[in-house]
Amino acid sequence: MGSSLRLRLFAIILIPLVLISVGVGLWRLGEARETGKDLYDNALLFTALAVSRDVALADGDLISPETEALLADTAGGPVRYHVYAPDGVFVTGFAVPPVPIDNGPELGGPYAFFDATYKGRPVRVLRLKYVTEISGFSGTFTVTVWQDIAVRTAFVTSLALKALAVISVLIVSTALVVWFGVNFGLKPLTDLEDAISSRSSEDLSPIQRRVPVETRGLVNRLNVLFGQVNRAMQAQAAFISDASHQLRNPIAGVRALGESILTAGSLDAAKARASDLVTAAERAGDLAENLMTLERARAGLGDALNVSDLAQVLRRTVADFEGLAARKGVQLRLTGADARAMVPMDATMVEEAVRNLIDNALLHGGPSLGSITVDLRGDQDWRISVADDGQGVPEGDFPKILARFGQAQPSSGSGLGLSIAEAVARRHGGALTIDPVGTGFAVSLRLPRAQEGGGPLPR
Repeated sequence: MGSSLRLRLFAIILIPLVLISVGVGLWRLGEARETGKDLYDNALLFTALAVSRDVALADGDLISPETEALLADTAGGPVRYHVYAPDGVFVTGFAVPPVPIDNGPELGGPYAFFDATYKGRPVRVLRLKYVTEISGFSGTFTVTVWQDIAVRTAFVTSLALKALAVISVLIVSTALVVWFGVNFGLKPLTDLEDAISSRSSEDLSPIQRRVPVETRGLVNRLNVLFGQVNRAMQAQAAFISDASHQLRNPIAGVRALGESILTAGSLDAAKARASDLVTAAERAGDLAENLMTLERARAGLGDALNVSDLAQVLRRTVADFEGLAARKGVQLRLTGADARAMVPMDATMVEEAVRNLIDNALLHGGPSLGSITVDLRGDQDWRISVADDGQGVPEGDFPKILARFGQAQPSSGSGLGLSIAEAVARRHGGALTIDPVGTGFAVSLRLPRAQEGGGPLPR
């Protein structure tokens, strides 16, 4: 499923930041609660100490104006208090202090905090015990102070909302920065897209624009693809040009022979010209077939490469030529093809390549041609050698005979035999070479062996 790369990058960057922000917000809320608890508990403790001091100084009768102000508004809300003597006699403050449901915590020290209910509202309570003497009473006095929990809840909520506001502003700011950064970072890609879109369909030249390091691999692969398509189009144009050029003369000859039949003076003359017409048509057909075979091999078309027995292909191909070779007085031999030779190949194409090499030897061997040897040998690769003892080819003409339609001497051949064999070899990851010999001519076709898993050997 396709999606926008811009949105993808935006989500990849922003979603983790939002999750982190949520985590930080939850942590900050917990911190605010702890901070509020400590702050208000300390305020209660400070207030209780102030009340105990004033009670001691005034013998329980008066609370100083400063303490009254503190009681009226401690950390945002009023604090109530209660003091009673060691014998349980009420000293000052509100008549009834709040008591927790479990009758209050056991004091293990001079003071203790607990939650309770006062007149139906939840409150936070501090119970402080201290030893002193007031109006003749000596012993442990108890000061109880309490404050509505709603005060500290409002404080904590305020802190949380402020933290949430800050985090929200940061998230929004980050989102804007990320969106701008992603758009700015992707600008070279959009520029590249615009540059490619503005090209004409015939422009397959390499992309020369400067691009970020991360996209160089993509651009390089695109340039390779452009090059392959360009070469394929050039090869197609060359094929069409060669085919039209090479088929022009045979077709013209066929047409001329056909017209000559119509003007033949006798039935025998017409039959003779008809025989020539069949021969010319066969040559034109062979040429067209060779052109198609060459182009299929060069373009990598044909059947899939399946592991097959190369020796069996050679035995079948040589057997097909034995009759023709015998009629020409040529001894055709096959050596080295007794054992299996497994090769990943298109068997039809390989057979066509070997047929062209044998036919090439029969056609160009000359009057001295007496034998043709097809030899199969295996080392790292399988090597098919086709050697004859004919008139040979000067070494200076090797590039010429390897070119399409190239011939060392004029003949009835198409000049495509070696080109087809070389294209087939390359199609299979191999190569074609001309071997140096004392007399005659020898050419080798090298094909990779099959691995145990069925594929060609690494090259």
